[in-house]
Amino acid sequence: MARTISIVGAGRVGKTLGKRLRQLGWRIGAVVTRSAATSRAAVQAIGAGLARSGITIDAASADVILLTTPDDKLAGVARALAEVGGKGWRGKIVLHTSGTLDRSVLAPLARLGAATGSLHPMQTFSGTVTPKLSGVIFAVEGDPKARRAAQNIARALGGVPVVIEGRDKPVYHATAVLVAGSGFPLIESAVRMLVRIGFTRRRAMQTLLPLTRQMLDNVERLGPRTAWTGPLSRGDYAVIATHAGALKRHPREVQEAYAALAHLAARVLSKRPASAAKQLKRALKV
Repeated sequence: MARTISIVGAGRVGKTLGKRLRQLGWRIGAVVTRSAATSRAAVQAIGAGLARSGITIDAASADVILLTTPDDKLAGVARALAEVGGKGWRGKIVLHTSGTLDRSVLAPLARLGAATGSLHPMQTFSGTVTPKLSGVIFAVEGDPKARRAAQNIARALGGVPVVIEGRDKPVYHATAVLVAGSGFPLIESAVRMLVRIGFTRRRAMQTLLPLTRQMLDNVERLGPRTAWTGPLSRGDYAVIATHAGALKRHPREVQEAYAALAHLAARVLSKRPASAAKQLKRALKV
C-alpha cells in the first residue's frame, strides 16, 4: 500500500512514524515544522522528505497528510492547510494523531473534500528511545475512507487498529494518562522519598524499577485483581495507618496521591469495596 505521505508537525511522533513508513516503502513528501532547523533535523531523522518551515502547498501534494502537532495547534493548522490547499484537498486523506480529539477538528479540510480521521498509537514517545510499535493498539476513527487508510497504516506499522467513536476518545486517552502518564510522577516521588532517607538516586531507581517491572509482568499474566499485593490487598489497615503518619513529613501532594490511589484500589480491586473504603478512611486519618 506504499504511497506518498506528508508529515506536518514532525516532532517525536511524526519522526518515528515517518521513519518507519519510509522503511516500509512509503515516499515521504513535505516534512513541516516551525523552523528551518527543526524541519531539516526531522528530514534527517526520517531519512527522506522535503524540509518546510511552515505551511505551504507542498503538504497537500501527498496522498496522505499526517498531522502530528500538539492538540492545541491542530485547529489552527487545519485552517492554514485549508487556506493554502483550496480545492486541491478533494480526495486527499488527512489524519491526525491526537489521542483526545476526533476528526471534527479537521472540519475546514473536510469541507474542501478531504477524507478526515485520526490514528493514535497507544505508546509513549520520549524522543530519545525509539518505541516499539509491533502489537501496539492504534485507536482509529474518521469517515470511511480515512478510517480504512488509518487501519492499513496501523497494520503496516505492526500495530493493531481498533475503531472507536470520536466521542469516546477523551476517555480512551485518559486511560493512557492514568496508567503511563501518572507513572512518571509516582516513580519520581518515590525516588525522592528514598533519597530523603539516605538512598542515592541510582540506588533508589535500582530499588523501584525491578518492582515496577515485576508488577507489570504479574498484571499481564494474572490480571490486576489476582496480581494485587500490598497491605490493602491483605486488609492490613495498621500498616496503612503507619504509612499515613510517616507521609505527613512529605509534601501534601504525596499524601493525597497515596490516599486517592488507596481509595481507587479499594473500589476497583477489593472484594468488599464498601467495607474496605470505610476501614481505609479510618486508617488514613491517623
